[in-house]
Amino acid sequence: MQAEDVRALRRSAVPTALVGVVCVAVGSIVDGTKGALGALLALAVVTIFFSISRYAVGRAARVSPQSMMIAAMASYMIKIVALAILLANFRDSTAFNGRIFGFCAIALVLCWSGTQVREMSRNKVLQVEPRP
Repeated sequence: MQAEDVRALRRSAVPTALVGVVCVAVGSIVDGTKGALGALLALAVVTIFFSISRYAVGRAARVSPQSMMIAAMASYMIKIVALAILLANFRDSTAFNGRIFGFCAIALVLCWSGTQVREMSRNKVLQVEPRP
């Protein structure tokens, strides 16, 4: 990973972790251990999914812009399939609160995406390389 990728990842992961701590606290207040576990699982899924995408796109960016787009679309499709498999397997689980998992996952995705948008708007990175 390049230094700017690490910085962008950190600038998204830290606020998301803070929101995750709030989600775990709210989940434990609402439903005790099952609520806290649901929030922790949401934090883990969101963090892992977004980190994998950032890593894959960063690696592909070294090759070419076309491979970067392919990596972004492929990682998106793999995440959708993996999430569908996770949800199908844990649909009837009583180990954690599924509603708290869902609400926390939405909050964490919005936080991560918002920090990514803020990061991209602050760093004016050229998307097209000018011809010499």
